[in-house]
Amino acid sequence: GHPASASLHSARTICRRAERLLIPLLECNDISQDAFIFVNRLSDYFFVLSRYINHIMDTPEVLWISPARRRQLQQQYADE
Repeated sequence: GHPASASLHSARTICRRAERLLIPLLECNDISQDAFIFVNRLSDYFFVLSRYINHIMDTPEVLWISPARRRQLQQQYADE
């Protein structure tokens, strides 16, 4: 993908990490549910914006395949 899109995906992963760290605070009522929802929606925004950047820059998406699925596909093609 485009470098700007890659940066947005990095921002998204950081945002998701923050979201996971906020769960205990949410459970103890140390933060509002609105703040938690905002962080969740922010990570969604970063994802959609990264896809949009690739679209307007006419850059193909890079499909992520989990290592387990990659091994499964490699084995499948090796057996053919």
